[in-house]
Amino acid sequence: MKILVANLGSTSFKYRLFDMETEAQLARGGIDRIGQPGVESCCVVEIGSHKAERNQVVPDHATAVQICLEQLTDAETGCLKSVEEVAAIGFKAVFAGKLSGVRRVNDELLEMMEVLSDVAPAHNPPYVKAMRELQSAFPNMPLVAALETGFHETIPEANRLYAVPYEWKEDYAIQRWGFHGASHRFIGQRAAELLGREDLKIVSCHLGGSSSLCAQKGGQSQATTMGMTPQTGLPQNNRVGDFDAFALPLLMKSTGKSLEELLADLSKKGGLFGLSGGLSSDARDLEEAAGNGHEGAQRALDVYVANIRHYIGAYMATLEGIDAIVFTGGIGENSQYIREHVCAGFEWAGLKLDADKNAAGRGKEGSLAAADSEIDVWIIPTNEELVVARQSLQLINNG
Repeated sequence: MKILVANLGSTSFKYRLFDMETEAQLARGGIDRIGQPGVESCCVVEIGSHKAERNQVVPDHATAVQICLEQLTDAETGCLKSVEEVAAIGFKAVFAGKLSGVRRVNDELLEMMEVLSDVAPAHNPPYVKAMRELQSAFPNMPLVAALETGFHETIPEANRLYAVPYEWKEDYAIQRWGFHGASHRFIGQRAAELLGREDLKIVSCHLGGSSSLCAQKGGQSQATTMGMTPQTGLPQNNRVGDFDAFALPLLMKSTGKSLEELLADLSKKGGLFGLSGGLSSDARDLEEAAGNGHEGAQRALDVYVANIRHYIGAYMATLEGIDAIVFTGGIGENSQYIREHVCAGFEWAGLKLDADKNAAGRGKEGSLAAADSEIDVWIIPTNEELVVARQSLQLINNG
């Protein structure tokens, strides 16, 4: 059975195709600049060692999927005999409130995602638009939404609730929902395989343009840094992270800006970008600039590291000790600097990083812990798409 997993942006479509009998990735590809009148998109596909590109105008996501399927069923280079081999299209959807978990895409789900677009403004609108287009274009192909919040449904209420009137949670679903569920789920599963234990206590650190930590026990989420929205928790590339809402009235009076304008600033001019004085939201740029003495870049890195360390310490208490810390995501997998500074000073907890392993560990799965460390440290490259494919297959098989 073949599952196509789609990762959607407002003007982009990326995909991977999996053969679920072996979980082998058969193909991957992407299309950019979708829906821009008169502008040609670059349509890329990789099938085994074959890579092809072509440029054409792509008016919508349904057309993008059609191009993808044409590439995959090409008589000479494709890996499918027909479109009917694709059992479902799975989506790493973000937020639909109480409609969490893994669900068939239907009108109820799409309407809820539209209602909650203010919570996930960068994600929900393009997904809803594309899913509607695909429903119309491929009425007989199952569409499956694997909501990122689903993995965090095991978090105890004590770790999920805000100290607000309880009816807000009951009536308006105001609580810590958590995101990056597919990534944290994969890390929990893979760590159990690598370490040969199903009862692991780990802190998974998904660090990238969007970052979050998750405390896991036996592969189940116990706490996570993102809350009601993906804007919260750790500082993001250009999103604020944790912030005192009562600062907003003061800022409205002092700046003359509206609430909407300030929220836009917090979601586009905050995070590493804001802390660095507008230098960059990319950790690679910040590390280079900090190495050359740029104060703003160093400040951004220091705040980012301090927040990660803060939550690791908190999650050591939540889990009553931990067996491993796992780094994943673009920053987590590739930044020797961030891993070194996050782990520094945890010797009191029995955590010791091997400097040579850390230096050589760029992007490769492996342990970075010193021989006498009581806590293991790993890089595990995430595979969110495979998790979505597995979840989609399970839903289809269960009817």
